Amino acid sequence: QVQLVESGGGLVQPGGSLRLSCAGSGISGYHAIGWFRQFPGKEREAVSCITTKRGKTYYDDSVKGRFTISRDNAKNIAYLQMNNLKPEDTAIYFCGATWDLGYVCYNRADFDSWGQGTQVIVSS
Repeated sequence: QVQLVESGGGLVQPGGSLRLSCAGSGISGYHAIGWFRQFPGKEREAVSCITTKRGKTYYDDSVKGRFTISRDNAKNIAYLQMNNLKPEDTAIYFCGATWDLGYVCYNRADFDSWGQGTQVIVSS
């Protein structure tokens, strides 16, 4: 398993932007990278996923048009660009990685490696 490290979280006003990064040596060797978030007292839920080779993406309806997932295989980094942030986006954001070619983005059990998370707070 690869150690994943998230960064880029912080405090931002509503309507603002943040870019999260997920770094890990060999991350490009996984089939897909996913971004998940966890609200207090809730289970971790999928936000967006991307396959490392073809760049096929998935977005949860709640973030479509606002968030963009990307990856840089040469740098072994995946990104989540978050625009027009809303207070309801406040959560801990995690990245996960999976080798499973048949993975389903919204099924966190399909993911093999996880980072420790980065806090995002959207508040005025």
